[in-house]
Amino acid sequence: MSEGWDPAAPGVLTLPSGRRVRGRGRGAPLPPGPLPEFGVYLLGRRPEPVPWDERWVRWPDFRTPADPEDLRAALLQVWERAVDERVEVACHGGTGRTGTALACLAILDGVPAAGAVEFVRAHYRPRAVETPGQRRFVARFAPR
Repeated sequence: MSEGWDPAAPGVLTLPSGRRVRGRGRGAPLPPGPLPEFGVYLLGRRPEPVPWDERWVRWPDFRTPADPEDLRAALLQVWERAVDERVEVACHGGTGRTGTALACLAILDGVPAAGAVEFVRAHYRPRAVETPGQRRFVARFAPR
């Protein structure tokens, strides 16, 4: 079992279950501290490789995922692996796509869909989930 994310570290979201996931923007330098053990990257095209286990979900900027079922499968991996691994979710800026994915992850963790955007804005970034389409996507995301 790894040492998990420090709950006070930038970008770390603690879900109601106690699982911790780091959100960030890949356009910024890698934050200090331990490296992730698994990352899900939400970008319009395949990102540069990283030295840890990763998964790419095709998701153009300011939009919703190209394949919602691929996102769901990736988020289930995040949720399962976050029990005992350092897991991160990132897009380029770390706000819109990352916030949307984190809100969907919160729904998988038991947060009601109607409150998931507010949960992520309160515990991750105040401007997370940037577009009306992203907010609708979260509102329609089913827990299972």
